[in-house]
Amino acid sequence: MTFIRALYVSIRFWLTWLGFAVAFVLAYAFPVLLPLVQVALVVFGLLVIVEALLLFRPTPAKALFARREAPDRFSNGDENPVTIFLESRYPFRTPVEVIDEIPVQFQRRDVLFRATLSPRESQLIRYQLRPTRRGEYRFGALNVFVMTPLQLLKRRFRFDADRMVPVYPSFLQMRQYELLAATNRLNEVGIKRIRRIGHSMEFEQVRPYTPGDDIRTVNHRATARRTNPAGIELMVNAYQDERSQPVYCLIDKGRVMRAPFEGLTLLDYAINAALVLSNIALLKQDRAGILTFANEVNQVLPAERKPGQLQKILELLYRQRTGFLETDYESLTLKVRHTIRQRSLLLLFTNFDTANALNRQLPYLRRMAKDHLLLVVFFENTELRSLLDKPALTTEEVYMKTIGEKFSFEKRQIVRQLQQYGIQTILTAPQNLTANTVNKYLELKARGMI
Repeated sequence: MTFIRALYVSIRFWLTWLGFAVAFVLAYAFPVLLPLVQVALVVFGLLVIVEALLLFRPTPAKALFARREAPDRFSNGDENPVTIFLESRYPFRTPVEVIDEIPVQFQRRDVLFRATLSPRESQLIRYQLRPTRRGEYRFGALNVFVMTPLQLLKRRFRFDADRMVPVYPSFLQMRQYELLAATNRLNEVGIKRIRRIGHSMEFEQVRPYTPGDDIRTVNHRATARRTNPAGIELMVNAYQDERSQPVYCLIDKGRVMRAPFEGLTLLDYAINAALVLSNIALLKQDRAGILTFANEVNQVLPAERKPGQLQKILELLYRQRTGFLETDYESLTLKVRHTIRQRSLLLLFTNFDTANALNRQLPYLRRMAKDHLLLVVFFENTELRSLLDKPALTTEEVYMKTIGEKFSFEKRQIVRQLQQYGIQTILTAPQNLTANTVNKYLELKARGMI
């Protein structure tokens, strides 16, 4: 039974049988061809037997080795590398076909690779997978079909069956921002250099003046000591940002966050941005915390700066799911009031499509803004933007564009209305969410607002 389950025939085998059928039909009309066709059939049968013996040689377990090498966890929304290692132990050249049974969440049936292995040769096959949902992803078996140079029969080998890989929020994006922040190259991903308006009172050092420094920070005594016949070298006092400030990411998990964009939901974009921002806040010596809510407040992770805080944030965000109920901002306001006692930066990731939707929640936002610095982050409809950028050529397109302009105007009106009450806002496309959020955080830090 093991032999039968591992034995497959190739398309070349069936095409050869089709050729013999046609040859026998022709031999019926031309009898002189019959002996030749019969001899060819016998030779073909012998070749099939020899090929089967070569494929199923006496040491079947050592004939071929394969292994799938994948990360212990995948990063949501990113391209994750997967490597297939192949090693042939056959004494002849072997064409192989590799079919990897990837998780059903990807809905792909084209993960087929072909290669040719020389005797005792090993090869690597690399491909990438981009998950769009967090959770557990299960790989099936790694199927390797081995053939001889005749390629009439195939022998199937199965490796690495039933492996589970969890998909976490985008930690690859987090590491990218962390590396760029460490090397002062955040501008490469759209992070702007913020001119400092004022400064905190935490003195750091005295350093030489550089263009752009506030002239009010000149240290006259240090400048006098550095003055020499060659000229005057200005020295300025450098101040560091306020540290250990609480930064909370409030993540809305209601139905408004189920909207998809490029395979990911708005909740996934918010979670990826919250993870990156929390890491940047910890690098800036601030305290990072998370609060998730929908029709009720679900989970609260107090803002801390302990070594394991980032891992706690990652594990908390991994389990978040959107619901179908409307968000309850009243319970959020009460929870914030009783849980977060110190003035903090609150980044609220949500979405408002109309001014009426904002007006229903505005009293609760204003109440939170009294005690904390509130930053509301919501999303621009990119499909609507592409519709508005195209010229209207028909009457229907004119009506569609007019309706689109109304929705776009309401988004801008929401921004102005929030700013009237001193609430900071970010209106951004989903793909720019992380960069714009980090920019705003650094701007607020530079302005000394937190």
